[in-house]
Amino acid sequence: MTGLRGEAAIVGIAELPAQRRPAGPPLFTLDQYALLAKMAVEDAGVDPARINGLLTHGVAESAMFAPATLCEYLGLALDFGERVDLGGATSAGMIWRAAAAIELGICDAVLAVVPGSASVPQSERKSSEPAAAPNWFGASSNNYGSPQAEFEIPYGNLGQNAPYAQIAQRYAAEFGYDPAAVAKIAVDQRTNAGAHPGAVFHGTPLTVEDVLASPMIADPIHLLETVMRVHGGVGVLLANADVARRSRHRPVWIKGFGEHIAFKTPTYAEDLLHTPITRAADKAFAMSGLNRSDVDVASIYDCYTITVLMSLEDAGFCAKGDGMSWVAEHDLTYRGDFPLNTAGGQLSFGQAGMAGGMHHVVDGARQVMGRAGDAQVPDCHTAFVTGNGGIMSEQVALIMRGD
Repeated sequence: MTGLRGEAAIVGIAELPAQRRPAGPPLFTLDQYALLAKMAVEDAGVDPARINGLLTHGVAESAMFAPATLCEYLGLALDFGERVDLGGATSAGMIWRAAAAIELGICDAVLAVVPGSASVPQSERKSSEPAAAPNWFGASSNNYGSPQAEFEIPYGNLGQNAPYAQIAQRYAAEFGYDPAAVAKIAVDQRTNAGAHPGAVFHGTPLTVEDVLASPMIADPIHLLETVMRVHGGVGVLLANADVARRSRHRPVWIKGFGEHIAFKTPTYAEDLLHTPITRAADKAFAMSGLNRSDVDVASIYDCYTITVLMSLEDAGFCAKGDGMSWVAEHDLTYRGDFPLNTAGGQLSFGQAGMAGGMHHVVDGARQVMGRAGDAQVPDCHTAFVTGNGGIMSEQVALIMRGD
């Protein structure tokens, strides 16, 4: 199969601690980019002059020309710049795009930075500036001509909680539903957060009973099965083999990827129970030449517990419909037989806006580098990472491996 040769590697990572509120005055997104880029470059020990590629999701201070704005602000002349827009799959999508650009010889090193805030601090706005447009309870567009504006928003079919609950209800109707088994995903990830000082829920244990006793957000999803919003941010530096071999840490080679976009909203999904990660994961494993059994750590996008369950099934780690019994039978902590989201995931580390997806990339890379501290998985060489955008709408899979 054509694809990556595995000659581009993650060489630097930077992740700010998760915070319920920022410790100091809020930063403009440009300042966040600068801080995270500096941290990632210093972590890698790479000469900044080698960096000639940059990926961004967007810049709040500039509606257009995001790569050029950052090129100018960061003082980096670019041979490759791109804005990626895949929702929660954006970060994983950035990684394979960077690896492809490096392998094509377009650039030597690429920054992929995702700030934890997508807006200019309100305190810094001029009173004459118009307020930001409402997001209509999670809908991405209420503009004239948008299918969402015409066919969904007027009827209340929007947001995230209810659609993910619809997926869970459909799953229950087809395969049954064990609330305790699904809650165990959140509990095991909380255990992982307890070993990661940067997690927002570090030092706050959780039990299955706690999860099931938390308020019901959208039946059958409880409060403690939903993502925790925090402040933070993530930066990653990727480089070619020449730069990677001279960097400070064990290079984490991007061996395979898959990306599949099936729809925007579940209204148009052919089947709610078979998600785009199936095709993405199959492509990633085929490209890498590795098998599911080769995976030492999995870092799976976890906006809700049902997302993790569905991803485990559709990515081929267990059969469709067997996910609940599989989760119940496996230890998903960093000490267990299937380490999953070893820094706590977005459920227990926290979701710093769009940076939440890059948390999973850094979690996998940190393990392969051998830098996970108390949560380190022994003999960790291969990581499987996913990104999920929308309502299981657009998904990316990555296979990352050390030497």
